Amino acid sequence: MTITIALDAMGGDHGPRVTVSAALAFLEAQPEARIALVGQPEAIQAELRRMTAGPDERLRIVPATEVVRMDEPPAQALRSKRDSSMRVALNLVREGHADACVSAGNTGALMAVAHFVLKTLPGIDRPAIMTAVPTLNGHVHLLDLGANVECTAEHLRQFAVMGTIVAAAVDGKDRPTVGLLNVGVEDIKGNEVVKAAAQLLARSGLNYAGYVEGDGIYTGTTDVIVCDGFVGNIALKTSEGLARMIRAFLKEEFGRNALTRMRGLIARPVLKAFARRVDPKRYNGATLVGLNGVVVKSHGSADAIALRNALEVALREVRYHIPDRIRREMEPSPQRGLA
Repeated sequence: MTITIALDAMGGDHGPRVTVSAALAFLEAQPEARIALVGQPEAIQAELRRMTAGPDERLRIVPATEVVRMDEPPAQALRSKRDSSMRVALNLVREGHADACVSAGNTGALMAVAHFVLKTLPGIDRPAIMTAVPTLNGHVHLLDLGANVECTAEHLRQFAVMGTIVAAAVDGKDRPTVGLLNVGVEDIKGNEVVKAAAQLLARSGLNYAGYVEGDGIYTGTTDVIVCDGFVGNIALKTSEGLARMIRAFLKEEFGRNALTRMRGLIARPVLKAFARRVDPKRYNGATLVGLNGVVVKSHGSADAIALRNALEVALREVRYHIPDRIRREMEPSPQRGLA
């Protein structure tokens, strides 16, 4: 099965310097994949020459004259930049010339343009941003991570359905467990939206496990955790900041004097293994679930390794036919209604 990914070559903090390198590494590891590098041809070709590579049957350049800035208002990107690398890449998915789109560009703009170009799946009111985060025994799928800062109980139910479908497909689990992020595990805790969502989830037929507190994100007690985008984005960014702080503290402590430096040398294999387990690069690539197509958002500051991981996420989503699975689940049926 040949899978083509449209990569926004101009997106992110580094543009073609990172996107081209990531694309080449990804293609080397995935022989069945194809990449459409979307952006300004001169900039892309210059980077290909620097890496002594060039376009071929697996790597083609699709021209786009405009670039969405990282600080550009989403509405402006949507209305004024119809030939941006981001929009052209999404158009390739809509037109069937690509199976997925990956961008490290402006998150708000990507969500707005993707929503406009691809539309949501039937039965889904709003797309959500979802990613996997590490836990003590593997990972948990967390959504929403910032697409919807205000949600209704029904939105949270829809997020739970989508998260369950992804977890079931990607992790091979028959009945993934779902938790609802809250300020406590007791039934009386939480705001009215969360309480109403809990009631919907309890009746949904999903494998609902109840409330999960913030520290429970990392214990791995559930396969999916649902929250609104305001809470989810803060949780994710806090996690990334904490991981960086711990790494910095360890480096500082082991570098204090000759004795601690010697202990650091002895502990180096353990420290390297720890750094790999908490490295955000390994988990780069958040899916915009609920759209008529696979769209993956990479960190804007991602290097080539992290962006390659985002490409891998897109490849998995296409292989597992995630949008089609969500569409089938959300179709009305006499037995389950819309759940």
